[in-house]
Amino acid sequence: MQEKDFEQIYNEYREQSEQQVVDESYQEENGKEQIVAVRKNDDGDIIAFKTKSGRELDYVTALDEAKAGNIAHIDVFHKYGRDIIRSEPDGIKENNLDNLPSF
Repeated sequence: MQEKDFEQIYNEYREQSEQQVVDESYQEENGKEQIVAVRKNDDGDIIAFKTKSGRELDYVTALDEAKAGNIAHIDVFHKYGRDIIRSEPDGIKENNLDNLPSF
């Protein structure tokens, strides 16, 4: 019986999936808007978002649109007794909301 190199197989799988994530992150997702910049308050909290089309959304509007599935690569989860917006965990630090440029 041929011995398999499980480590190599897994590493190839990860490399393929990482490239796929990069490719997908730069594509429009079924007409959904993409967040390209954020505005933060003095405490460093994100308070507004700018989309690729130029729309500026306050936090509540962005939250509603994310819940409706209108914004690509964004997750909404419940924490601290409220709903919170975060980037999809895709392993790319550059597209995390905290790392996006300011507007």
